[in-house]
Amino acid sequence: QVQLVESGGGLVQPGGSLRLSCAASESIFSSNAMGWYRQARGKQRELVAHITSGGSTNYVDSVKGRFTISRDNAKNTVYLQMNSLKPEDTAVYYCNARSDGSNWFQRGGYWGQGTQVIVSS
Repeated sequence: QVQLVESGGGLVQPGGSLRLSCAASESIFSSNAMGWYRQARGKQRELVAHITSGGSTNYVDSVKGRFTISRDNAKNTVYLQMNSLKPEDTAVYYCNARSDGSNWFQRGGYWGQGTQVIVSS
């Protein structure tokens, strides 16, 4: 069964905003850090942002100042607020859960099905 469910993707014009959501089970969410990856057409998977169970965040340089990752522990949901979107942000965005202290640059953990984000005029 699917353990992480993403939503919120869609088509948006450059400069616009989207908020992605990822809902998880309590057992997975409460025991893990959460992150967002993306994979653009013809490119490798890229870690966008992650947040530890304690709320510490990290971002890839290309989204700093534009994207914000947050988590709502009561709702077992992690969010990615994306502002000032650019065409190069176009990708399938995937939610991931893994233990605090894990290496985010290695494949692992639990994965969602992905949600498509298209930034185009």
